[in-house]
Amino acid sequence: MKNINWIVLTLVIIGALNWGLIGFFGFDLVTSIFGGTFFWIARVIFAAVGIAGLYALTFYKGVSSSRQS
Repeated sequence: MKNINWIVLTLVIIGALNWGLIGFFGFDLVTSIFGGTFFWIARVIFAAVGIAGLYALTFYKGVSSSRQS
């Protein structure tokens, strides 16, 4: 797996876990870590997770080509 795929997968997992925490407990981990004066870091992380999610859409190409009939 290419390095970019590992990075994207990691960011998508971070985003999914953060959304799970928000959904189940109302707790935003990223904002709680980087809130306050470092809120811009949280915004960068959110943007990176969003871009990673868009890139992860290309993973469907690999799933459909490796599927056996």
